[in-house]
Amino acid sequence: MTVTDDDALVGRTLDQRYVIHERIARGGMASVFRATDLRLDRIVAVKIMHPDTDLEDTPERFVREAQSAAKLNHRGIVSVYDQGVDGETIYLVMEYVPGRTLRDVLREEAPMAPRRALSYLEPVLMALSAAHDAGLIHRDIKPENVLISTTGEVKLADFGLARAISNDSTFDGVLVGTVSYLAPEVITHQGADARTDVYACGAMLFEMLTGSKPHTGDSPLAVAHQHVNEDVAPPSTLQPGIPPYLDALVRRAMTRDRERRSPDARVLLHQLRQVQRALAAGLADDPELTQDLLPGSGPTPVVAPVLDGPPADVEMTAPVTSLWDVGQDQPTTAVTEPTTTFGGPVAPAAVDRPSEAEPAPAGRRRRGPVLLLVALAALAATALLGWYLAIGRYETVPNLVSLDQAEAVKTAEAAGFTTELGEPAFSEVVEKGAVVSSDPDAGSRALPDDVITLVVSKGKERYEIPNIQGRSVSEAETILGSLNLRVGEVTQAFSDKVPTDGIIKSSSHKVGDQVKRDTAVDLVVSKGPKPITITDYTGQAADDASAALEDAGFVVREVEQFSDSVKKGVVISQTPSAGTGVRGDTIALTVSKGPELVAVPDLRGMTEDEARAAVTALGLKLNAAKNPFSGDDARVQYQMTTVGKKVKPGSTVTVFLS
Repeated sequence: MTVTDDDALVGRTLDQRYVIHERIARGGMASVFRATDLRLDRIVAVKIMHPDTDLEDTPERFVREAQSAAKLNHRGIVSVYDQGVDGETIYLVMEYVPGRTLRDVLREEAPMAPRRALSYLEPVLMALSAAHDAGLIHRDIKPENVLISTTGEVKLADFGLARAISNDSTFDGVLVGTVSYLAPEVITHQGADARTDVYACGAMLFEMLTGSKPHTGDSPLAVAHQHVNEDVAPPSTLQPGIPPYLDALVRRAMTRDRERRSPDARVLLHQLRQVQRALAAGLADDPELTQDLLPGSGPTPVVAPVLDGPPADVEMTAPVTSLWDVGQDQPTTAVTEPTTTFGGPVAPAAVDRPSEAEPAPAGRRRRGPVLLLVALAALAATALLGWYLAIGRYETVPNLVSLDQAEAVKTAEAAGFTTELGEPAFSEVVEKGAVVSSDPDAGSRALPDDVITLVVSKGKERYEIPNIQGRSVSEAETILGSLNLRVGEVTQAFSDKVPTDGIIKSSSHKVGDQVKRDTAVDLVVSKGPKPITITDYTGQAADDASAALEDAGFVVREVEQFSDSVKKGVVISQTPSAGTGVRGDTIALTVSKGPELVAVPDLRGMTEDEARAAVTALGLKLNAAKNPFSGDDARVQYQMTTVGKKVKPGSTVTVFLS
């Protein structure tokens, strides 16, 4: 393959489906890119193998391993969606998990409190348990492969990838990045199994508890040498206050002799939960638990008897040439096969051969076979005892999930266990009153009469949408938060009823709706009444003006006023006459009553001077017609304008005097 620059991959589309965006991680074997799956319109992570990676056999080997990993269906394992080869580019498509890695957390938080460290390791072991149950091992457990999503969910990545690396790879490849977590048997080429993953998990736990790796050195070779030849120190030597039983858990997981390790992730998970319960109870020490967890309490290795000393040219040390042929002394302490002699000669020179003329007594001839039988019997008894202590005395925890409480208790007791009730929990899938989970969980190994903690379902977790109309957003946050809900999108709208900044309603839910925990409730917040433009109706008919203003939402108040210049019924003035208002505001209209009229007085019997004075006082004029034959005492006999008639000021009243 030709070397491919990561930058050159950005913008490329693999198999006309996966558009490569930016690189988000780079390792010794591959780089990981954020990409878009055009077919399913979703964001994915695409891992692209480096062109110079030394693969076992062919790229098809990597494909088969990816397919094996894809068969794992567990929420704690990063899902594998697809794999393929585009030209010379070998790629793997996985679930995209936005967030950070355990390595990032270690940089910020280590050393961690014991309970927090175990809370990170527990979901890793749950994921590994599913893999080990399926016959798959990870072989590259390290903090960089433990992903923590933005929601706090812990997921294990890179299943199956380590198997695609050539057996010839040394520190130029994957081992450079993972030597701190490598089990001794991997370093000495004795093969990997589930206990190899257990060792790496113990190394991660050590690092979380202390802030330091279990073994350190100037070079990967030096670190590997310590893995093979030195026992890990108890974490409490670096972090005083760590309980002895937690020290024992780390030592059990990281013992160099894998026969004394926890056999797989499920057993280690059970042991971890025992430690969690002790921590939750506040126990500074638990000698019984500590003794149970120490490597010495595990299964005793079955050592084959050596009846004859090995030939001088037989090498009893496991091959480690890929690590040690650089001039360093080859270690033998941890990798030398244990030997036991049962009366057999260590070397020919150490035995006096009887002469043929003097045959050995019969008793001496039988001593060797007898001792051999005794030794074999002792060995068998030891093996049987080891089997019983490690496996035989344990029972398998039955599957109690989805059984109702009474049935679960009955099933557990039938299997030889006792039960207790833990804190009830909500469940979306398990009916109310049935078992959601058990600790230890189904398939775990536990001693008879051990207590199984049952968590019973409270049913689906639902909360009622409250009435928060008229409340402020901050008040709504408090109210919703108390119900395990939260404020979602906030929009604004005009309202004639709800004051400014008050909540009008929820735009996403109705009051009384039953919703899930952490549901986002969208809110509509009042901007106050909607502004209304004021139109000036001065000079227009008052009836029309009032109707138009009332239709717009205003309240109209009319005031009448005489006007010599404005026709009756017409608006003389308006207050306010411009700008904006809101529904319910009052608009005052001054409406003309027309000119003010004067009632014509009764002038009969008055002299001319008296009549003139009377009409003048009312703003009227007098037109007096006089009988030429009358004297100075002539009086008004009749008037032409009807008495009491309303006339405009300035009108003329005509009278006749005689």
